[in-house]
Amino acid sequence: MAPEVVTLAPGFVVSRIAKGNWQLAERHGAPYAREAAIEDMRRFVEAGITLFDCADHYVGVEQLIGEFRLRHPDHARRLRVSTKLVPDLESLPRLRRRDVQHIVDTSLARLGQERLDLVQFHWWDYRVPGYVEAMHWLHDLKSAGKVELIGTTNFDTARLSEIVASGVSVTTNQLQYSVLDRRPENGLAAFCAAHGIRLLCYGTLAGGFIGERWLGAPEPHPPFANRSLVKYRLIVDDFGGWRRFQELLAVLDAIATRHRVSVASVAIRYVLDKPGVAGAIVGARNAAYLDDLVQAVTLDDGDRAAVARIVSQATGPRGDCYELERVEEGPHSMIMWKNQNSGGAPADGRYADAPPAAERESR
Repeated sequence: MAPEVVTLAPGFVVSRIAKGNWQLAERHGAPYAREAAIEDMRRFVEAGITLFDCADHYVGVEQLIGEFRLRHPDHARRLRVSTKLVPDLESLPRLRRRDVQHIVDTSLARLGQERLDLVQFHWWDYRVPGYVEAMHWLHDLKSAGKVELIGTTNFDTARLSEIVASGVSVTTNQLQYSVLDRRPENGLAAFCAAHGIRLLCYGTLAGGFIGERWLGAPEPHPPFANRSLVKYRLIVDDFGGWRRFQELLAVLDAIATRHRVSVASVAIRYVLDKPGVAGAIVGARNAAYLDDLVQAVTLDDGDRAAVARIVSQATGPRGDCYELERVEEGPHSMIMWKNQNSGGAPADGRYADAPPAAERESR
């Protein structure tokens, strides 16, 4: 059965499940076979996954998708690519219109497109002014035909409100949303609904933690296999720790068993059923779990009540979207590499536990 689709704008129809590609970024985890990654992309499109998500600072990923599009033009015609425009932290104080245009032109060249399908804007540090102006520059590039749709990513309610009030039309806001992390429900989802902004949700499976593999598993400790697990292990801690997470997995597994689907399918459905959600971005290093992503499941009132009982006991994460990730020197902030467009992925291989000291000093 083909995945559900959603219309983000007239003529812009994509699957509600998107293939996230952060795990293919350079030094995100162990090296992978490039040819196999391109072959897996073909399998995703043929399975009906017609939205691929990436970013300019996912080192090497836009080029990889561009190579896939070049090799498989028929598949490329079915595919939409959402990318992110993420100026380096160190460049924010001096960011100019020409810089935003250069980033867009670079993404166009890497992806092999004449117009970017969806560009989602991110700003590392609200203390540095300029994010509203930069959104207007991006809007001008849309008017010039270089971008079809524009959105934001990881903006909180107050700053997204500033952007909307300035007159920029925002189609989507990409944010972290899962059964573990319900911060969008603290005001941002309602704001987006009131202004016609659709939610594209990442972290739906918490980097792979939400799955049968971890049910009953002992509490893991560093080093982890990739940076996704580093990131979402912190979310598990915020939720209430490994024991409470195991209680959640047991509930999801019972629901999955009753419906004869995977735990991943239940967790994805949980997010897709939330008001205002257009799609769920599921990080996929390869096609090993593709069947789980396209399984159809309908949650009933009993299922939702069972999940609600356990998540009501969660201790967090709290606050607005991406608020914890912006706490300087906080654990959620420390794992992010914030200057990859100019410097690439850090070269010392420390992808698992923390960014290198030079990266920390650049903030």
